[in-house]
Amino acid sequence: MKHLLQKKWMKLAIQSAQGGIKKSSGGPFGAVIVRGNQPIAVAHNEVLKNHDATCHAEVNAIRIASRKLKRFDLSDCVIYSTTEPCPMCFSAIHWARIRKVIFGTSIADVQKRGFHELSIPSQKMKREGKSPVSLKAGFMKKECRALLTDWDQKTDKKTY
Repeated sequence: MKHLLQKKWMKLAIQSAQGGIKKSSGGPFGAVIVRGNQPIAVAHNEVLKNHDATCHAEVNAIRIASRKLKRFDLSDCVIYSTTEPCPMCFSAIHWARIRKVIFGTSIADVQKRGFHELSIPSQKMKREGKSPVSLKAGFMKKECRALLTDWDQKTDKKTY
């Protein structure tokens, strides 16, 4: 049952990312924050739309969830991300005290597409920063990689 719910939430993150791709709002990235068995926040990357380098899917989802729950402490939540959180997003996840990150593709996968990612994997951030955040990598990787393929085929894309 747990695995089916995890798939449900990742599919929601994928759908959000697909919407972001169609709108050209910032890249093939989506995130969902879940509390218990309820989605609290669904977001995609909006860097280009908002002209704001911090508008990654995970940060947008954290902002939505914090406003909705009226608190910064999201320690009773899990975040699903279509791609491994970059160092900025991992730090935001850590500071929001989100207990677990489940993600699909890796930072290396998006670097190959021209995104200006820092090559610091979440596992290294966790280890060196002594973060309690639990990581589950490569979840539904095939489906998340399909987002990157959709992005590759887009003719009016911009990377940052």
